[in-house]
Amino acid sequence: MTEHHTRILVVDDDAALRALLGDYLAREGFVVVGVGNGVAMDDWLAGHEADLVILDLMLPGEDGLTLARRLRAQGDLPIIMLSARGDDVDRIVGLEVGADDYIPKPFNPRELLARIRAVLRRRAPAESTDASGSADLLAFGPYRLDLNLRELRRDGELVVLTGGEFDLLRVLIAHADRVVDRDHLLDQIKGYERSPFDRSIDVQIARLRAKIEPDTKHPRYIRTVWGKGYIFTSAGEA
Repeated sequence: MTEHHTRILVVDDDAALRALLGDYLAREGFVVVGVGNGVAMDDWLAGHEADLVILDLMLPGEDGLTLARRLRAQGDLPIIMLSARGDDVDRIVGLEVGADDYIPKPFNPRELLARIRAVLRRRAPAESTDASGSADLLAFGPYRLDLNLRELRRDGELVVLTGGEFDLLRVLIAHADRVVDRDHLLDQIKGYERSPFDRSIDVQIARLRAKIEPDTKHPRYIRTVWGKGYIFTSAGEA
């Protein structure tokens, strides 16, 4: 997917900001559409496809968290949330409902561009191999992770992952049975400058465990190594 074919839907009730982002991102080669609320977002998505949604937290009618939760229930469309609050709690809640990233207002458009490109890079097929030598299919327990289709299936049934969750799982599997620290995980799945207090990995780990672990209180696959990071146990030992 090239940027010249990437469609970004901006959902924000600030018309000036929509115009600013539309002009800036268009100069970077993106196709940008701006709408002011959830109803307009639904109307546009009913007849078009987007590659990424930039979604403001504070909107008239349905707020951004509600819209993000609804979009995530419908599929894995990448979502970057914006908020004038800049509250860490809001950011964590945004990630918990399924956003791929979060940026507080005001922000530098270059920072948003870096976030957009980082999220979109997660869509590119990854080069990795499993023990059987397959470059596009990773297996553990009843699960199969298809790197080309970017799908996780359990006994053939699709497990819906966000782009961030998919990449986190892919990186953990690539380092199976080895401890991976949080900074390395952040570097691998984000790829831009972040705060030393960034908790997004912990949020993504919790959400990923909820989708793949039989018992999240006693994880079999993704284990915490206190003070060091996380380890993916390929055998899924109890």
